[in-house]
Amino acid sequence: MSENALLSLLPAVGRLVQLPEIGRLLAEYRRETVTGWLTAALAELRRAIVTGQLPEQTSREELVELVLRQVEGKRRHLAGLGIRRVINATGVIIHTNLGRAPLSAGVLAGLPDALGGYADLEYDLVVGARGHRDTAVARLCRELLPCEDATAVNNNAGALLLILAALAEGGDVLVSRGELVEIGGSFRIPEIMALSGARLREVGTTNRTRAADYAAALGGETRLILQVHRSNFEIVGFAETPATTELLELSNRSGVPLVMDAGSGYLFPQPGMPATGEPVVAPLLALGVPLVCFSGDKLMGGPQAGLICGRADLVGRIRRHPLMRALRLDKVTLYLLAETLKLYFRNDPGAGLPHWAMITADTATLRRRCLSLRRRLVRAAPALAGAVTVADGESLIGGGSTPGQAIHGPCLCVHLPADRVSGCERRLRSWDPPILVRTSADRIWVDPRTVLRGEEPVLVAALAAAAVNDGDNPPQRSE
Repeated sequence: MSENALLSLLPAVGRLVQLPEIGRLLAEYRRETVTGWLTAALAELRRAIVTGQLPEQTSREELVELVLRQVEGKRRHLAGLGIRRVINATGVIIHTNLGRAPLSAGVLAGLPDALGGYADLEYDLVVGARGHRDTAVARLCRELLPCEDATAVNNNAGALLLILAALAEGGDVLVSRGELVEIGGSFRIPEIMALSGARLREVGTTNRTRAADYAAALGGETRLILQVHRSNFEIVGFAETPATTELLELSNRSGVPLVMDAGSGYLFPQPGMPATGEPVVAPLLALGVPLVCFSGDKLMGGPQAGLICGRADLVGRIRRHPLMRALRLDKVTLYLLAETLKLYFRNDPGAGLPHWAMITADTATLRRRCLSLRRRLVRAAPALAGAVTVADGESLIGGGSTPGQAIHGPCLCVHLPADRVSGCERRLRSWDPPILVRTSADRIWVDPRTVLRGEEPVLVAALAAAAVNDGDNPPQRSE
């Protein structure tokens, strides 16, 4: 059959919409959506015919079946768009690309009841009038932390931008040259400073800055002293940074507010937390730091948010700034944030927060999980018996927290020929739900620290299928 003959067998969209399979789609989806899928499917088949990718003996019925298959693929593609659940076996706990800290199941459980209908988002039920949407978060922060007032916006970058715009527009802000950071997404302190309308006044050097450098830079136009969290990197060796108490003394003496960007949202010291050098919010506020801002979705374990805590007069000016409306939180985030803060009133807040369980997981428990995974994997795929081992690995807290520090613990390793590692990783990433692992030259690394309870059966099934892709040449352990 010639190319033209095959093209002539392609059904028209008008005929295809009369098929029962398409009729069922039309009952659920807009007609424009379904006809768009059909048009695209027909165009793809035309290209396949013209380029000789279809056999000449293909029948009209087979062409219709190909169209229906492609339309179903487009429907599945549409259904799969958006945020998908993934299994994180990378060992990076606060994984920015995977939504940072996993949310508490207890916090999520109350979401439908609280927000399935209307909510008192900006309504004061006591006085029967309009209220402020950050009221609950502010009250929780005042009771939980040694601060006079608090508010919250979309993220910590937004919090810092708002602080600068509200308190320092047209004036100078003192920042150490060692803290002119750039973090993910090209967030740069100098650019945020310029956008806010404040003027950056650099002090000290990249590796050594003293309190005297800040004092020498103070002037009539100085509006803030800013200390920025060094996210994702550290300065070691011949380095010096002034203590918070030194900067606070300078702030009190000069009347220029000190703002601490505490970055990761480490609210209180937690047992077992390997966070040497990580700023802790509550002690900073207890010292009397006028303003502290931090992320809600890192070490705090809540949703994406930027919290601002400190002096009531400063928070009040921030809350009244026009940018506040542009950066304000929606009702879902405010609910999740408030419920996460409530966990910190308990004796053991880590019990309700998955990331704390991951950070503090003991080696013996992780090794038992690895051995269990190995037994189940070898049972599901006997060909892997000689290729699956338990080896020492490293987990990371992630999210810019504790740069340069790793948490040591056991991992499951699947040893593969080097030319098969990337293919196995790709198949795991294409699984439903997708599974993310670490790879090295000749192995797949599965870190149980970040695998949630209940995800093991899916993980085992995926590994068994993805790693054994060549029955004639089963993988062997690499020595």
